[in-house]
Amino acid sequence: MPCEILRAAAAGSYAGNGAVDLMNKHVGTSVSGAEGEDLSKNSEIHLDAGFMASVAGAVGTPFYCYSPEVIARAYEELSAALSPVDVSICYAVKANGNLAILQLLSRLGCGMDIVSGGELERVLEAGAPASRVIFSGVGKSASEIAKALVAGVHQINVESPAEFHLVADIAASLRRRAPVALRVNPDVDARTHDKISTGKKGDKFGVALSEVAGLFEAAATRPEIDMVGLAVHIGSQILDLAPYRHAYGVLADLVRDLRAKGHSVRRLDLGGGIGIAYGAQGAPEVSELAAIIDETLGDLGCALTVEPGRWLVGRAGALVTTVLYTKEAGDRMLAIVDAGMNDLMRPALYGAVHPLEVVRSAAGGEGQSYGLVGPVCESSDIFGLYDGLPTLSAGDLVAFRCAGAYSASMASTYNARDLVPEVFVSNGRFRIVRRRQTTAELLALEKDTTWHDIASSQAP
Repeated sequence: MPCEILRAAAAGSYAGNGAVDLMNKHVGTSVSGAEGEDLSKNSEIHLDAGFMASVAGAVGTPFYCYSPEVIARAYEELSAALSPVDVSICYAVKANGNLAILQLLSRLGCGMDIVSGGELERVLEAGAPASRVIFSGVGKSASEIAKALVAGVHQINVESPAEFHLVADIAASLRRRAPVALRVNPDVDARTHDKISTGKKGDKFGVALSEVAGLFEAAATRPEIDMVGLAVHIGSQILDLAPYRHAYGVLADLVRDLRAKGHSVRRLDLGGGIGIAYGAQGAPEVSELAAIIDETLGDLGCALTVEPGRWLVGRAGALVTTVLYTKEAGDRMLAIVDAGMNDLMRPALYGAVHPLEVVRSAAGGEGQSYGLVGPVCESSDIFGLYDGLPTLSAGDLVAFRCAGAYSASMASTYNARDLVPEVFVSNGRFRIVRRRQTTAELLALEKDTTWHDIASSQAP
């Protein structure tokens, strides 16, 4: 029997910076999966109680599980929506860089958007061709740029004049021609959380609009630079599409201005950031985004690319955890689980609230309220307050849903906690796609170290 899916009736994040008292954010729940509802339409991983209990017994909790079918459906849906406007897709690897996920998306024909040399190695290891890789990121090192050029990536998105000249110098030294797009800062408010806004004046990302023409002119004097076009990215978990229209309008005006000055603009990287529904607040339709792209940029004759991450994998994952203890804390009940903020950082970092599903409850019943907290020794190790739950007790399994993006990829070993395993689940089977990283393995990195003598220069 399908288990009940308890969705937190709240937006994916709360505005503001700093610490957030999530225990005072009452998150209601409603039951889905009822008669007549098409669960496949939700494009979310299905958690069967008996099956999840078996996986938990095999790999231990906490663990991440992902549905490859849900990922494939998301990619197919996005591809179908963007196909009429001829937009290619490069997956934002930072959302979840598990090799199995990268292999799956690459086989489906998806390109890759990376932001580090490590991600470059990861996508190449997964079998993704370098010719379908875009290298983004505000702080690429010289060695990372060199590796990207040697690998033959499709495009390097440059975010400052200094980076432009470094790419040119490295390309010249390697006797290669670097395909470069300038990431511009359009000064557009994406109306998302402050910590995931990337397109406003003063943000660290992108080149100021006033600098773009000068860099195109500089590129004309550097034969090692192939200035292919422009890039823009205004933020993450965007639920209101109006900022996209604004940003793409700025981009279109810039293309026309550059062409009027005699510069070629062949490609436009439109960024990612389209949000998903973490709770009752609805998510935008990708068909509407496609319409905006067509209306604002469709007449420019440029090759177009988008960089979604969360939208492709967010709904496909869940963090399954075991209730360790319950206790009273003032006027509320707490359920202490074996997953912590080191495993799922978004609630502590952004004030995000993930929908909660009780996978297995020994006591049953309903209508209970619990604050879900972890074992990490930090006051911010709080996942939120959830209403409408059955009575929880030690040994019960619960799962934080919509945890396929910016979850395992942001995990740490804080408090000397092991990095948890990740599994694929499909048709009554599971496969470990990342084994648990143990403390013993981490300790080995710190053993048998030696001192090294460094010769110092003597002042005359």
